[in-house]
Amino acid sequence: MPSRIRIAYEKRLAEGRLTADPGQAAAVAALSRLEKDLYRRKLFGGRPQVRGVYLHGPPGRGKSMLMDLFHACAPEKRKRRSHFHAFMGRVHGLMREWREGDRRARQARFGQWKGDDPIVPVAALIASEARLLCFDELEVGDVADALILGRLFQALFDQGTVLAITSNRTPDGLYPNGINRELFLPFIDLIQARCETVEVSGARDWRLDRLVRSQVWFQPLEAGRAGFEDLWAELKGEAGEAAQTLDVLGRKVEVARTVGGVARATFDELCGRPLGPQDWLALAGRFHTLFLDGVPVLGPDRHMEARRLVTLIDALYEARTRLVVLAQTPPGGVYPEGMGAFEFARTESRLNEMTAPAWLEKAAIARQGTIPPAGTPE
Repeated sequence: MPSRIRIAYEKRLAEGRLTADPGQAAAVAALSRLEKDLYRRKLFGGRPQVRGVYLHGPPGRGKSMLMDLFHACAPEKRKRRSHFHAFMGRVHGLMREWREGDRRARQARFGQWKGDDPIVPVAALIASEARLLCFDELEVGDVADALILGRLFQALFDQGTVLAITSNRTPDGLYPNGINRELFLPFIDLIQARCETVEVSGARDWRLDRLVRSQVWFQPLEAGRAGFEDLWAELKGEAGEAAQTLDVLGRKVEVARTVGGVARATFDELCGRPLGPQDWLALAGRFHTLFLDGVPVLGPDRHMEARRLVTLIDALYEARTRLVVLAQTPPGGVYPEGMGAFEFARTESRLNEMTAPAWLEKAAIARQGTIPPAGTPE
């Protein structure tokens, strides 16, 4: 049968929605093979073993776009597309439900109730919902995740689940220098055995190219809205938005609009409530690009919000997180007077620097494997 993902990919090339990139050819071939294997499993029934695909390479090479196409084309009704961190957040939530539930609650939720180990019932529940799991941006920086992944995914494979994964790292480059990394190695072996590993390493970072060519500081709010939204739509592509929850020192901080490593939030969401340095460090470490919507002109009565903005920009700057802003004024007019206005001049300078093409290019290089996500052991 013709490969639906190859047809969809070539159609987008012909329409000019994509530009031919030799670095993506091997990925398209591997995903086409997986599509056909899934079709054969569907055709012949049963639970024959199907080898998944693990795409890896630098950011901006089209891995997420290819995963979106594959998920849309895959001949499996029970399939799920998820950011890996969001998936693991749900896993930990289900494990907590198992541990805290009585017999009746476990039976109602999981269809079983015996035992103290939550891994098998959690995997069985997930497998009942999806026979194909498509994960974007697999990155392991949490020791709690590292210690359960091998057993969790072995249980998923035992249930017939198939994986399609994107990551900036090779399988053996995951969880580098992590605590008790030797306990994580079986997960690496499992992924290498059950997935075809394919490098996606074209010479161009398409996302960075778009940002460098584009205006990234839009103003004023009303007139700049269309350009801001157009850039968001272009970087987002065909992927659906999803909320992500960051675990910050035992607290949960939700980012309502995310697509892979790109996040979007309003000024009020980030600076209008009592968040602090650790929250913004986690945000900056987790996302390579932040769209900040609705930065107003701040008067003396809003000095606390100005102070939070200073700390937020410092966190983004140090983590080399790229920034797209919709504001009422240029950086110099955001906080012209009030407590700390003199110190705000440094933030103004950083904002001017961060919106320049040279900084965006340097930031992309710095993020390619040299800055670990928040919480990753050095």
